[in-house]
Amino acid sequence: MPEGHSVRRLARQFGDVFTGEALAVSSPQGRFTGGAALLDGHTMVAAEAHGKHLFLHFDNALVLHVHLGLYGAWSFGGDSTFAGASSIGAPRRVGEQETSADGDVDAGTPYAGPPAPVGAVRVRLAGSHGWADLRGATTCETITAAEVDAVLARLGPDPLRNLRGDAGRFAANIRARKTPLAALLMDQKVIAGVGNVYRAEVLFRRRLDPLLPGSALPDSDARKLWRDIVAVMNDGLADGRIITTPPKYWTLSGTTAAKAAASGKPVPAKSARFPRRDDVHYVYKRHGLPCRVCRTIVLMADLAGRNLYWCPFCQQPQA
Repeated sequence: MPEGHSVRRLARQFGDVFTGEALAVSSPQGRFTGGAALLDGHTMVAAEAHGKHLFLHFDNALVLHVHLGLYGAWSFGGDSTFAGASSIGAPRRVGEQETSADGDVDAGTPYAGPPAPVGAVRVRLAGSHGWADLRGATTCETITAAEVDAVLARLGPDPLRNLRGDAGRFAANIRARKTPLAALLMDQKVIAGVGNVYRAEVLFRRRLDPLLPGSALPDSDARKLWRDIVAVMNDGLADGRIITTPPKYWTLSGTTAAKAAASGKPVPAKSARFPRRDDVHYVYKRHGLPCRVCRTIVLMADLAGRNLYWCPFCQQPQA
């Protein structure tokens, strides 16, 4: 399931390419015909995200609310002026690293509009220079501003907003429950936007036992956990990928590695660009491999229907 940084990037994408434009809104699949009709021809005025929820606001005070779930994805296309990501969502298919679509039409070629939809397109948004197609989402609905507020009221604080008081609200949410930390971080009522990757990685980074009851975590440690989540999710927002390891764990290749060997100096992160996919996480999907820090074998277990990854030595229960 796409985590909060991907949905925030989606909101930014929609804001960049569609804000202020009257959009043709349709449901090629037919499952969203009524909701699409309420938005068709209206101007999109804002795009925002909270956790894993995307809200596209229109000038008739209605909002397109989308939650991608496990299988949802947006794809974009357009002419040479339309700067859109080719796909965001459904990591099982497109991964955390997005590919750029700088336009599907050669410069100077008149824009003839979007192509015929391919597959089960739940909703299509089309503007003067490009389009966006949604497939496979868990939630796709047209709602009112009051209904948006009701959705937000059910969600915990969003680390990518990090508003005043959010750290304390998060700490209180955690410490009010005896549920294991690993389960609480996946509870969108506790914190909005964290998914399976971030929860495994931040618990390791803070050396926290994933089965520790939330009520046993000191307030100061809960606030430190919040700050680390804010940091790594903002990195994900900037990079378009979840990278939680520092450059010292990255395997450099080609020219970059050769320069590092010749100079005898560490290569700055900006020079190293992105690490190999095998180097980006401490424990997530590294079960059976040695911990990067202590060399103990990383474990995996089912927790509430999702795979949990952790190092039994670095994250051992505190006496």
